[in-house]
Amino acid sequence: MSRRSINGTDFTGMVLAGAERLSRQAEHVNALNVFPVPDGDTGTNMNLTMTAGVTELRERSSASLGQSATVLSKGLLMGARGNSGVILSQLFRGFGRYAASHPELNAIQFAAALQVGVDTAYKAVVKPVEGTILTVAREAAKHAAAYSRRTTDVVELMREVLAKAQYALDRTPDQLPVLKQVGVVDSGGQGLVYIYEGFLDYLENGSSADAANPIGAAAQQAGKPAAAPKVPNVQASAQAQLETENIEFLYDMEFFVNLGLGDGSRSAFDEEAFRKALAVNGDSIIIIADEDIVKVHVHSKTPGEVMTLALRYGEITQIHILNMREQHRDLLNAGMDGAAPPELFADMPTLEPAAEEQAALPADEVAPYGFIAVASGSGIEEIFKSLGIDIVLSGGQTMNPSTEDFVKAIGQVSAQHIFLLPNNSNIVLAAQQARDLLEGERQVTVVPCKSIPQGIAAALAFQEDEDAQVNEAQMNEAIKRVKTGQITHAVRDTTFDGLDIKAGDYIGIFNSKIVATAADRLTTSRTLLSAMIDSGDEVVTLLAGEDASQEDTAQLAEWLTSEYPDAEVEFHTGGQPVYDYMFSVEA
Repeated sequence: MSRRSINGTDFTGMVLAGAERLSRQAEHVNALNVFPVPDGDTGTNMNLTMTAGVTELRERSSASLGQSATVLSKGLLMGARGNSGVILSQLFRGFGRYAASHPELNAIQFAAALQVGVDTAYKAVVKPVEGTILTVAREAAKHAAAYSRRTTDVVELMREVLAKAQYALDRTPDQLPVLKQVGVVDSGGQGLVYIYEGFLDYLENGSSADAANPIGAAAQQAGKPAAAPKVPNVQASAQAQLETENIEFLYDMEFFVNLGLGDGSRSAFDEEAFRKALAVNGDSIIIIADEDIVKVHVHSKTPGEVMTLALRYGEITQIHILNMREQHRDLLNAGMDGAAPPELFADMPTLEPAAEEQAALPADEVAPYGFIAVASGSGIEEIFKSLGIDIVLSGGQTMNPSTEDFVKAIGQVSAQHIFLLPNNSNIVLAAQQARDLLEGERQVTVVPCKSIPQGIAAALAFQEDEDAQVNEAQMNEAIKRVKTGQITHAVRDTTFDGLDIKAGDYIGIFNSKIVATAADRLTTSRTLLSAMIDSGDEVVTLLAGEDASQEDTAQLAEWLTSEYPDAEVEFHTGGQPVYDYMFSVEA
């Protein structure tokens, strides 16, 4: 079968097939994680990101390729999780921007759209690394541009794109030494190849079983795309101190405005005028405008007026309205500050109400600064709460918050300037993407903390009486002074940096490098700490995970006191999964 062009229906079929192919191989992509630790999640992140895009596309697909590509882009953008998910969303964001005005794409245009996607993704990454998903996408797009001058058949072109992507993937170990050392190809690049395989399968075979139900398959592989992670209420007494009737803007509203639909009398969208109109009887306003669709969040006294204002610009879809006074009464009646609201919209695919939506504070009580941190483990969450963090997003190595999770959390914090502490190298890009989406609407700074100890150090470095720029500099300086160590177990046999690692053994990771391995946890911990602690280091902190034993912790405390008598040693129960211990060392 040959095709001189593809339209929106074709593109939707390609994406569904690509999503299904990826979902079936998500665990294989996870297994390509360089470190043999039980938190490899590239496949899960790409799968959940792709599923978020597919959810949007299944609801709003069009015969126009440009419109379908734009819908996919928006779903991927908000659902992006982890570095691989953010890069994937940017690849299709650029593709969608090029395709937006095209009802169909021929071979040359399809190749051009792939290249714009690559350009967009590269701009999103501060320091691109060769031998990654970016390399695979770039080489495939470059070859597509050259080959499109020799064929008018999009199917033939897609075969070449896939072949070149596979070739580039096979070469990633030669470009990134750590991949060759472990004997794997890049996991993100492999995920992209699986998506391209689905694209080609659809183009060659038409509607296939693979594309029948990507959402169901994705749920089987990695769990359904989660509603926003559970967000603990940081201010433990806030709800109890707030009078229900003092919640002035009681209707919490979220919806989309489709600027391309509606009657002929609609007005050209004026974001500033719309914002000012909403502010008359509302607050906590977030508007994300992107070409032909606008996403709106507002707390309002008059939901009917909000709908009337929005209808001036287009059709309204996916309307969610919650009564925050009712939520507050439920919380008080339950005798707790942190209960989740009723899942009124649990069956809706997007924009689920974020857990524990905070009632908006009066305008005169808006704080100058607010904080959002990512953490996993009840003890670690409590530590962040004690340091003044407003919202702790549940997440970390095993479940990365999405861009939309950050956007929603930002909307819940009544502060003039908000600092995000992602506390994981795989979450920084999603936090930055949320910041960029809200540029001009909220003042947001991402402190690039790549571990829990770095996040704690950053929070401790914050000074309420300093301005945002000074605080950002101080927090960035603080995270540079922290050395991070982690203890977990190996999930496969491998040789890494001269260490012979066996499945089931414990491994010690020092600042992202494996430096210790042994059959028992205590020996591994001692070896790791010995590598971390230098003469002059003053503070050593241990965070015990949910699988750590009291006996090992007590012996570690005794050993540290004996070996490093001049160091101040602190022990906390972190309760984190995956990592039996997290260590931090500071001079």
